[in-house]
Amino acid sequence: MSTTTQAAVHVTAKDLQGPGVVFCPNPKMTQWSTHPRVYLDVVTTGEAVCPYCGTKYVLDGPAPHGH
Repeated sequence: MSTTTQAAVHVTAKDLQGPGVVFCPNPKMTQWSTHPRVYLDVVTTGEAVCPYCGTKYVLDGPAPHGH
């Protein structure tokens, strides 16, 4: 487990993939350090943490309609 603290990845409603989720690794991450793709629910609580790499995703702004 890494001991470095990384900045949160801020996402908006337009970044969501499917029903209120984002995926990690995200498209901006380097390919050499990837892990299996996981979908993280950011709408329910406004944030989520990847269980593989610890990247924290924070939803900025309102959740899309229907969530």
